Amino acid sequence: MTAAAAPHDAGLHAGHDDRPWLRRYVFSTDHKTIGIQFLFLSLTFLLLGGLMAMVIRWQLGFPGTPVPGGSILPDAMAPGGVIRPSFYNALVTMHGTFMIFFAVMPLLTGVFANYLIPLKIGAPDMAFPRLNMWSFWLMIPAGTLALAGFFVEGGSAASGWTAYAPLSNSPLYTGVSAGQILWCVAIIIFGASSLLGSVNYIATVVNLRAPGMTWMRLPLSVWALFITAILALLAVPILAGAIIMLLFDQVLGTHFYLPTGGGQPLLWQHLFWFFGHPEVYILILPAMGIVSDVIANGSRKPIFGYTSMVFAIGGIAGLGFMVWGHHMFVSGMNPTLGTSFMASTMLIAVPTSIKVFNWLGTMWRGNIHFHVPMLNAIGFLSMFVIGGLSGIFMAATPVDMYIHDTYFIVAHIHYVLFGGSLFAAFAGIYYWFPKMFGREMHDGLGRWHFGLTFVFYNLTFFPMHLLGLGGHMRRLYDPTQYPFLAPMQPINVFVSVSAFLLMAAQLPFVWNFFWSLFRGPKAPLNPWRDNSLEWTVPSPPPHGNFVETPTVYRGPYEYSVPGEPEDFLPQDRPAPARQEAH
Repeated sequence: MTAAAAPHDAGLHAGHDDRPWLRRYVFSTDHKTIGIQFLFLSLTFLLLGGLMAMVIRWQLGFPGTPVPGGSILPDAMAPGGVIRPSFYNALVTMHGTFMIFFAVMPLLTGVFANYLIPLKIGAPDMAFPRLNMWSFWLMIPAGTLALAGFFVEGGSAASGWTAYAPLSNSPLYTGVSAGQILWCVAIIIFGASSLLGSVNYIATVVNLRAPGMTWMRLPLSVWALFITAILALLAVPILAGAIIMLLFDQVLGTHFYLPTGGGQPLLWQHLFWFFGHPEVYILILPAMGIVSDVIANGSRKPIFGYTSMVFAIGGIAGLGFMVWGHHMFVSGMNPTLGTSFMASTMLIAVPTSIKVFNWLGTMWRGNIHFHVPMLNAIGFLSMFVIGGLSGIFMAATPVDMYIHDTYFIVAHIHYVLFGGSLFAAFAGIYYWFPKMFGREMHDGLGRWHFGLTFVFYNLTFFPMHLLGLGGHMRRLYDPTQYPFLAPMQPINVFVSVSAFLLMAAQLPFVWNFFWSLFRGPKAPLNPWRDNSLEWTVPSPPPHGNFVETPTVYRGPYEYSVPGEPEDFLPQDRPAPARQEAH
């Protein structure tokens, strides 16, 4: 294999970047700077999405009670600070939109794919650095336009994050409001950002691997990010095309989804969920890759069943395109077709179970080090299993007919995407923070953050299963107005209080993050005694990453002496001259 490409701009030398400050840290083409930009932007959007959730939970737990602080936005509150129904619907829509598109997806893919892929495969940068820069900068207008919907006449998009027609494109349901149009434009711009990033990640892994970095020596985190990029490249254009047609219905008066003009509302559901279910794996596969690296390190063992893990990632991605119809069991589809979707949905549990079994096999009889990243990785594993088990119930058509669009579904998706994706994101941030910033995060604060988050997370979302089984519908403004739900209102109160405490539990992380950023102790070369290639260069890595293109002799899960779990790079050893990957 040929050596990786040289630095991409004139005047840039390995380890040195003499461009002006604005080009180095703002309009940067360095993959590490772009990854850190994605980190701060996605954490900001995560905070906004979390604040929206707090207002939603206030309304559900204490309907008709003034929100502390009074009016948040113009016309958001009725006199006295009580939330208006239209604003509540907008909050539900924007909470889902921001958490999925602008928080979790860029946090797991934009941050870790940008920062880690070149370092882990021995490349100096991404294949297309300028496209990489644009993939970040497109996220800012996308998020800004989505937020702007709160401030325009008619209010923000209020059709749910799934934007079902005709709620999203009919004047009867204010589906042609300025806020809904801005939502469509924002998601189209977000899609362009995602596609630019995906092309870059794929090209980088295919073309810029260091000599000796064969496909079956790639870390599982790189495999997961690579396959996720393929998923996004195939799925996001479907969503973009569907939204363009929705925009035409709203602005040009077409009838793609309006039955009054011969359109078909179910067409939107098919197109959306053909994107929507692969999107679930776009959100969870990077988390699985991060957790695989952290569990192998924390167990002081090679990953169990590496080859089967790689094929399981590919199997999950492939089957993800075949199961979209299980979101539409109540849409009136032919029962025979529904049976095929039910079978394929149950089949996708097989590669997922292989991954869970292999993570447990990695930890089995390992010399487990319960450092903070490992705690979060175990939190991911346990919460993902709970979410996956509830998903098996929904795979069965008769059961789904009963629990569809109830809080059972809300509980399931949060166990998978909060308990799954965000616990993995926390594991990745704690794990690679020393590499990104050259400083270590406070261990005690990290343990408090994990413990409080784990406890209040379960107290928040597990009772939602009970609400769903009792018939509590999702996107419900005031459950006390329904007599059959009134006896369950104490559960809503309990969930809301737990959610407020869950939000407060993130304060130790915020303090730890920013305190460590400026005052944390200097990180040693390899604080986790890891075998991956990124720990052979200084922290933070210099421009160009490697003084010389490294030659790889072993993969990150291979060892000099088989079965000797402590054969990791010593913490205090200087970087090897040839930058070998152990």
